[in-house]
Amino acid sequence: MATSSIFENLEITDPKKVEAFANALEISSGRSKRKLSPSGIPLVTDIEEIRKFMAAEKISK
Repeated sequence: MATSSIFENLEITDPKKVEAFANALEISSGRSKRKLSPSGIPLVTDIEEIRKFMAAEKISK
């Protein structure tokens, strides 16, 4: 399985290597390989709009 290696234990005893590993993790966490595009579906937060939508769903079923 391709993801099984991420569950292996890692032991680093050299303080310089520990620092380098920590820096690499910090740098990589700031990078995003994919940019998420905004959804074409609008976010509905108005409670009345939600009630109308839910009422319409009950009628259509």
